[in-house]
Amino acid sequence: MYLLDTNIWLERLLGQAHSGEVGLLLDRLPVEELLMSDFTLHSLGVILGRLGQHAVFIQLVQDVLIDGAVSLVSQPVTAMQQVVNTMDRYHLDFDDAY
Repeated sequence: MYLLDTNIWLERLLGQAHSGEVGLLLDRLPVEELLMSDFTLHSLGVILGRLGQHAVFIQLVQDVLIDGAVSLVSQPVTAMQQVVNTMDRYHLDFDDAY
């Protein structure tokens, strides 16, 4: 399984410098093995909303999560202590530990 974070999706969606590399990655990985966290989904909504890219966000949700085979995963509230422990242990930000 491959958990793709917010920056990977943004790179492709916004056509940034490494968009082509992300495209190759997405083409090579089996789509049924791709995961997106609910945190990433919400972050994409916030970022794309701030950029006025509402249609891009809706299209992503439709193409990747509704019509596509990318699975949305979530951490239960009971796992937040583990997230914080991971932050401390590996010196990560919350989003990376989540």
